[in-house]
Amino acid sequence: MVEFKAVVADVKNGRTYQTMVSGQHANRLLGMKIGDEFDGLFVSLPGYKLKITGGSDKDGFPMRRDLPGQQRKKIVLSGGVGFHPLSDGQRRRKYVRGNSISADMVQINLKVTSFGPRPIEEQLKQGESE
Repeated sequence: MVEFKAVVADVKNGRTYQTMVSGQHANRLLGMKIGDEFDGLFVSLPGYKLKITGGSDKDGFPMRRDLPGQQRKKIVLSGGVGFHPLSDGQRRRKYVRGNSISADMVQINLKVTSFGPRPIEEQLKQGESE
């Protein structure tokens, strides 16, 4: 069974919220890529539209938008996600994860693009009590 930690960023008030996604809802997210938008119903936020902005796998390697697929690869990086150079022109070979969600993912980062009728705090707290 696949299980993810979804970190939802609320762009209105600058807060983030964490919720667990498992079962059928988690299976629906498999194969989606960074930049894809989907209905918030899958992460207990009906009425919201969410956009995938990144994530990390079970070993902590980050997803990278420009690497296609689900695999983990060692590529030469000169900056951006996965490597922050200390000097200009510095490059390094680092492991990063592709831009598609796989069963090895632990955390998925999401951004709210369209808000629903009820606040996020209210919906996520209600989901915890059930």
